Amino acid sequence: MAENLPHHTPAPTPMAATDWEGELPQSVRAEFPYVNVQFRSYLGQNWIECEAASIPQTLLFLRDRAGFDMLVDLTAVDRTPEPQRFEVVYILYSFSRNERVRVKTRVAPGIEVPSIAEAFAGANWLEREVYDMFGIRFSGHPNLKRILLPEDWQGFPLLKDKSITDMDNSWVQQHLGIESGQS
Repeated sequence: MAENLPHHTPAPTPMAATDWEGELPQSVRAEFPYVNVQFRSYLGQNWIECEAASIPQTLLFLRDRAGFDMLVDLTAVDRTPEPQRFEVVYILYSFSRNERVRVKTRVAPGIEVPSIAEAFAGANWLEREVYDMFGIRFSGHPNLKRILLPEDWQGFPLLKDKSITDMDNSWVQQHLGIESGQS
């Protein structure tokens, strides 16, 4: 009898992040007492959550005053269907501390994130990649255009509510006059 019952996979346990306390969170709070900043940790991985408008000043403080001198990566996550569906993630590394920290911000579609390309040269191409894949715009970027896909590509491949296969099929059919082979 039990074999006829539908199999239920339990939902994954949500990430049990805790508040991150310590010298770095204290110094950021002291520097920006009126900025809404959260400090979180999970399995020894620390991150800062702040509003998009605070990203440049937060990253400059981390670079210039806390020793996080290398931008390792800048990426995004599409958290559809949440209203602020995009999470932009900056990963910084400190050689002197031998430590990483992530800085995250959430934005709704159509809201621009301030560019950090002037502060971190490597951000220039990383911001272009995030734009190319997700459509997230970075205000003040010196040359925000596609970096991986053709300029006439329609859509943004990493959006969860769009089909990359449909985008690819359309582009290949239009430009090459053949079926793309994607199914």
